[in-house]
Amino acid sequence: MPLQAPSPLFDLSGRTAVVIGAGSTLGRVMAEALVAHGAHVALVVRNQDKAATDLQPLLDTGKARMFKADAVSKPELQQALLEIVEWTGRVDILLNTAGVNSATPFFEITEEEWDRIMDVNAKSVMLACQVFGKAMIDGGMGGSIINISSVSSGPPLSRVFSYSASKSALNSMTQYLAREFAPNKIRVNAIVPGFFPAEQNRSILSPERVASIMSHTPMNRFGDPKELQGAVVWLASEAASSFVTGTLIRVDGGFGAVTI
Repeated sequence: MPLQAPSPLFDLSGRTAVVIGAGSTLGRVMAEALVAHGAHVALVVRNQDKAATDLQPLLDTGKARMFKADAVSKPELQQALLEIVEWTGRVDILLNTAGVNSATPFFEITEEEWDRIMDVNAKSVMLACQVFGKAMIDGGMGGSIINISSVSSGPPLSRVFSYSASKSALNSMTQYLAREFAPNKIRVNAIVPGFFPAEQNRSILSPERVASIMSHTPMNRFGDPKELQGAVVWLASEAASSFVTGTLIRVDGGFGAVTI
């Protein structure tokens, strides 16, 4: 049976999506979904050489291009914006996926580690929304900003104090900016993933912690990164979610529904 074309509700043709942190596992997989639904995707990474191999299949589609910028450097993000606009002439979707984690015990957390985690997980979102959100406003065509939060954002998880605090801040920024940008027809939402083992959190997944996670996850398994694709495409598409803003969408296997 021939494949059917995607529903017009989820058609992103003619749109340009900017993925900050596209070199990460989750960033890359979500970028794949945006490309598959017709968007041109700007893959913004800090280290192009490191990311090139994993991103090559996306680059081979002709719908994606890689751009260099540190997520916590406003000048570099501004330069990336100039290059992206030169490429496609517009910015419609911003996906913030940059993230870093740490299991350092509370009394051993240094100021340097705290600043690094808050910078990558929270400050980067603020900067990207300033740079690319302003471009959307100036473009006058609305848009969608999608932030990647975490189930650790509230209530916080044990052993990840700085990470939990940074993701709680991200949730607050998401809802604040939803109100700030609504007059310009720019929607701002966050996806709250459950446990999707990735480079940033594998080091803290001891057998005991995995058992604890499973006992709080009704579906009794980790998520597959591809299970985030539907939520990303839905939030990115104007036809499907044009009245959805300021919302935290859980994709967590039921983790957030469990108490005792």
